[in-house]
Amino acid sequence: MISRRQAIGAALLSPYSLVGAPARVAKQHFAVHPFVEKNSKAVFIRKTRVPHKMDEAAKLREGIAFAREVFVPADSGVPVSHRIVLKPNFTSVRNERKHEENWGTGTDPQFYEGIIVGLKELGLKKFHFLEANNFHTWNYRGMADINDHHGVEVNEPDRRPRNFREGYEMTWTKVPDPVVYWKIPHYAPVNEPDTWLLNIAKWKSHGMCMTLATKNEQGLVVKPYVRFCPGWNMVTGVPDFMKENIHPDVERRVNSFFDRHVRMGYARYQSKANLSPVHQEIWAHKTCDNAQTLCTGLAVIEGIYGRDGNGFGIGNDFLTNLVMFGKDKLRLDMIGMYLGGHEPGNVNLFRIAKERGLLDTFNPHEIELYEWEDGKATRRKLTDFQRTPLPTYYLQRDGEPEYHLVNEFFDYDKVKA
Repeated sequence: MISRRQAIGAALLSPYSLVGAPARVAKQHFAVHPFVEKNSKAVFIRKTRVPHKMDEAAKLREGIAFAREVFVPADSGVPVSHRIVLKPNFTSVRNERKHEENWGTGTDPQFYEGIIVGLKELGLKKFHFLEANNFHTWNYRGMADINDHHGVEVNEPDRRPRNFREGYEMTWTKVPDPVVYWKIPHYAPVNEPDTWLLNIAKWKSHGMCMTLATKNEQGLVVKPYVRFCPGWNMVTGVPDFMKENIHPDVERRVNSFFDRHVRMGYARYQSKANLSPVHQEIWAHKTCDNAQTLCTGLAVIEGIYGRDGNGFGIGNDFLTNLVMFGKDKLRLDMIGMYLGGHEPGNVNLFRIAKERGLLDTFNPHEIELYEWEDGKATRRKLTDFQRTPLPTYYLQRDGEPEYHLVNEFFDYDKVKA
């Protein structure tokens, strides 16, 4: 007797469910679509057609269609013998609310599964799901079942101090231009030869304004290095076995950036929020450190439905039917932030990334933007796309609602980070 999961999977993957998607013949290599590769600084937006966020068949079809349009068989490129590192935003919560009310806390499971199905069509066979956080929640939305069904290898997130000395199932990478971490451990096989990283983030609000593609890769970092958010407690107060990998001049470097930003009058540096301005500053620097160490094959933000709130149990989902993607995860995140109702110039991460040479602009209107439809790209303006306000609790001001938009005016022409 087959299980309910197997029965549902068989129904969703029936030939009828794949009508309209072009057939492909696998080759020895695959590639991201040549137009996307050629326009590596551009951001692409694909509109989806999902009638309800719990429509599993529709979301699976969108995942397969996305994979079929964006990943192509190739005579050269990434060998199909490579190991594919999959990094969805796995976050799941369970509380007194109905389970489906927490669905938007992470990457949609059926969209994720559809991408795996599409990648398998290319001849890929070796997949790894890697995540540092909350192992006990991994199957609340069915992610563990999906990985098991498709033979995706899953990491064990916990490590002991001796494991860091021995390098047990982790890879160490030096940060080219460090501020906080000068060396970062990731779960194997990240950064090993013959691997390729696919980042499938979620469009949702969070304490760092929104948690999009760049933050999603934070979950590849081995615990407790993955703790980017606790401020100085996880910099000057780290366990002894971490201290050798913290930049020796970290306090001066972080405080130099922070003091300059206060003097420049950037918004919200007087906030009394628990995730304070200096917490945000440290998080942004750790995030920039980490971004330098990872070569992302493609970054995706799944926004079939977006979510406001705190990124976890507080928040509501909104059917938005967008998938955003591109080669440059920071530029992608700027577009995701703007379309979520926020002004990227008011968010520490993008200004700091520009100051550290990881971006050449933090103005979302300067980013080349395309609408992706049926495998073809059409040039668009940012204002051609509807914004969906996704309030966050990022750096609350006095008298401001706890959940708010970070949408105060920013003069990009006047302020050049």
